[in-house]
Amino acid sequence: GLRSDGRDAGAMDPPGAQPRRRLLLAVCWLVAAGMAAGAKVLPPPSNLDYSFIQICTLNWTWNPPENVSSSCDLEYSSDIVIDEVPQDKREWTKSRFRLTETFLNEEMRFKVRSECKHDNTSEPSRWVETSLLPKGMPGTAAVDLDCVWHNLEHMVCKWRPGQNASSDTNYTLFYWYEGLKTHKKCNNYSEHQESFGCGFNLSFPKSTNTYPPISILIRGDSEEIRPVCISKNPTTLVKPATPRQVTLAKINDEIFVEWRISDTFDKSCLFYEVEYHNGDLVTAQTIKVENNYTSIPSVDPNSKYIFRVRARPKPECYSSKLTSEWSEEKSIGEKMDSTFYFALIITIPLIVAVSTIILLVYLKRLKILILPPIPDPREILKRMFGEQNEDSQNCAKDESVNAFDRLIKEEEIHSLILTETPVCANSEKENR
Repeated sequence: GLRSDGRDAGAMDPPGAQPRRRLLLAVCWLVAAGMAAGAKVLPPPSNLDYSFIQICTLNWTWNPPENVSSSCDLEYSSDIVIDEVPQDKREWTKSRFRLTETFLNEEMRFKVRSECKHDNTSEPSRWVETSLLPKGMPGTAAVDLDCVWHNLEHMVCKWRPGQNASSDTNYTLFYWYEGLKTHKKCNNYSEHQESFGCGFNLSFPKSTNTYPPISILIRGDSEEIRPVCISKNPTTLVKPATPRQVTLAKINDEIFVEWRISDTFDKSCLFYEVEYHNGDLVTAQTIKVENNYTSIPSVDPNSKYIFRVRARPKPECYSSKLTSEWSEEKSIGEKMDSTFYFALIITIPLIVAVSTIILLVYLKRLKILILPPIPDPREILKRMFGEQNEDSQNCAKDESVNAFDRLIKEEEIHSLILTETPVCANSEKENR
């Protein structure tokens, strides 16, 4: 060997030590080989078989090996191989059975062997194997199976038909979990484009802390359709219901948000995400709360705010990463229109200008009423004498005009008398 400084450790040994070291190593190898040669190999288990105890659950059984020493602390090691791929699910047990999931759409091999625990004088037995071969045509089994446990009340599973399945293939879903006496058939089917689905009620008492696995079996309506079986942990499939009745209230510069929670969940097993944004902003803000209410302080009083809420399971209660759907958007406040600001900018100066003009006119009239102007005496006298002269001239002119009018009227009267007299005379003569 080499020392830490890189030199051969045997170089520092005294003379004759190195041959003795080599001899010691050789003896050790011989002892180990002798022990290995003398080790006894255990006989394997016998009568390995399987049976279905429920859908998607196999019970593998075997008999103990014969002629095993009473000093052997016997146990069994078992493992699963799917399509020639080891699943790294080896287990050790003293029982002579093992429960496993079923893989109906792939070849499944189960192997087991016997071992003496804490015994270095015996070797484990050889592996004993048996296989479970798939039935039906390859490529006909349902694919992309996905299940969601809605609000701890009902489960919905969806899948697509196999690529080699005919278009008129009908699939049937069965489910089972510990607590049911026998498996049940799902009856609420749906179809959308090339996807199938089925839903069934699934609920447990609210005080339940641990949930049993759910076994799902989907098979076709003919022997040519290969069945598929899968076991689901329901806590990984939980999806809460959408929060309802979201209400908003604005007090001063603070907005209060409240919503109704689901009755099927314990209050301590959900938290909520509240998303809100100002109507003028595109980017939304999200806050996480443990209760079904919260408040947003220091909001803009002249802005419109839009809110929505969703629920998410807590990891200490459920292993699901699913969230509820967003609630319906609710808004509060009114956004000020830009045209309103523009009109306000134009209107206010105009109102001020008109008001100023009216005020100035009013003040001028008020000044005249309070402090009337003093008249000039000269103007008054001039106006008075000027008006009298004009009156006398007008009177003389009116008298001459009137005299002329009277003369004309008298001449007209005389002419009428003269013209009418002969007519009267002729009439008198005729009367005579």
